[in-house]
Amino acid sequence: MEVLDIARWQFGITTVYHFMLVPLTIGLGMVIAIMQTIWVRTGDERFLRMVKFWGKLFLINFILGVATGLVQEFQFGMAWSEYSRFVGDVFGAPLALEGLLAFFAESTFIGIWIFGWGRLRKGLHLAALWCAVIGSWFSAYFIIVANSWMQHPVGVELGPDGRPVMTDVWAVLTNSTALAAFTHTIFGALIVAGMFLIGISWYHLWRRRHDEIDTTDASGRVVVGEAPSVVGRDRTDHGVWLWSLRFGAVLGIVAFGGLTLTGDWQGKLMYEQQPMKMASAEAACHTGSSFSILSLGDPGTTDCTQVVTLIEVPGLLGFLGTGEWGADMPGISDLEPVYQDQYGETIPDEALYGSFAGSEVQYVPPMWVTYWGFRLMIGLGGITAFGALVALWLTRKGTVPSSHWIMRLAILGILAPFAGNIAGWIFTEIGRQPFVVAPNPDPSGIDGVFMFTAAAVSPGVTVGELLFSVITLTAIYAALMVVELTLLVRYVRGGVASAMPELDPAHGRGHGGDDDDHDASDDPDGRGRRDDVLSFAY
Repeated sequence: MEVLDIARWQFGITTVYHFMLVPLTIGLGMVIAIMQTIWVRTGDERFLRMVKFWGKLFLINFILGVATGLVQEFQFGMAWSEYSRFVGDVFGAPLALEGLLAFFAESTFIGIWIFGWGRLRKGLHLAALWCAVIGSWFSAYFIIVANSWMQHPVGVELGPDGRPVMTDVWAVLTNSTALAAFTHTIFGALIVAGMFLIGISWYHLWRRRHDEIDTTDASGRVVVGEAPSVVGRDRTDHGVWLWSLRFGAVLGIVAFGGLTLTGDWQGKLMYEQQPMKMASAEAACHTGSSFSILSLGDPGTTDCTQVVTLIEVPGLLGFLGTGEWGADMPGISDLEPVYQDQYGETIPDEALYGSFAGSEVQYVPPMWVTYWGFRLMIGLGGITAFGALVALWLTRKGTVPSSHWIMRLAILGILAPFAGNIAGWIFTEIGRQPFVVAPNPDPSGIDGVFMFTAAAVSPGVTVGELLFSVITLTAIYAALMVVELTLLVRYVRGGVASAMPELDPAHGRGHGGDDDDHDASDDPDGRGRRDDVLSFAY
């Protein structure tokens, strides 16, 4: 294997893992902030319990997200130093804003929220959470600004050494690609949070039925019960899960609508900025307006002669690309000679490209990665929205069906939006190849700003060094995944009681003082106790 291949695998593995955590942090943070806002305004104990339970899961995910995200920064300097040298003048601004402003604010206010229970007034404590959530959104925006510049370089001019120099920071920060990608990412995060709420809440409502705490009357409507012998399994507990489930379902449906609109915006921009990526995603070998529903061929092909279209919709591709039904969109066979004419048929014979110098450039990305990545992203989003609609209908009478298989399907559904987000990221990044900074086809005078991926790897690294880092990082990330899943499963199974030990009347007995008589009613401000598991979190 070449150094370039291993470096790309390393970045891909670490980024995909990190990107599984980011959408849940962004989406669930906003959900918890809304729940705590309702609790502060109404004093309803259901919402305090929601904040405590979902907040515990949020913090576990947040901590692992921070740990895995740090690796990304180091890779730029260690494995991709030539890339960092080329884009450094541009990347410095958004990455500095992300690290020194957004992430600093996010982590600071998260800390205030964690340790502020019972120490701050409710309003100030709530404000700290909202500041942390908004900080996470700004953090995501600055990262997407940097990534979007790689997709569509703007606001720069080429310096005498051939490197882009930023001349307009506002153009970089308001890049149309960044605005479309950010809104799409936020809605993707919200649909992840929605399904997370649905799956876990469904499990707990099913458990209440399985344990015969809740029953149904002749019309199928829920009869809410209590289990006095089990901590936290009271009537309020039922309201926690039902409200969470139905809120998650509504959130998932609304988020899918937002994904559809922002995805359409992104698709039209991609046809303007990276037409080869979109032609590959549609397996559009020839210029036309037909949209492929199903095409088959060699999974690794970049050759149109290997593609067979079985089902297509005439005119639809033109509508998706331009908004005009039947408009012709450029195909691969027509785009490839244009790319070759503008950027060369072979990689320049320069020392920067090492063994790749003089080799033929393949401007068509792996077609079936982009083709199926694009369709998985859309299809899994649609499945999620459909599942949310079904969840709303099945819980209209106040509980979930007693079926064990439907419960398992609801839990499995949590994975669908995660997979959809990952498929979208893979499509976006693989579709940009062979460029690590894609050329800007707009007549803006900066069309010369691009970089082949072959030139981006650090010249001093060896195959052995990269293999060692890939294996080591994969093993570490696998261990971190086990830790996260173990903690999540533990606290999910424990329910609200696992996040609020103070619900147990016996909690604190034997420690002396007033704790011996403490129960949930003694804790109206949500202070909790400091000797519970993961007490640092509250």
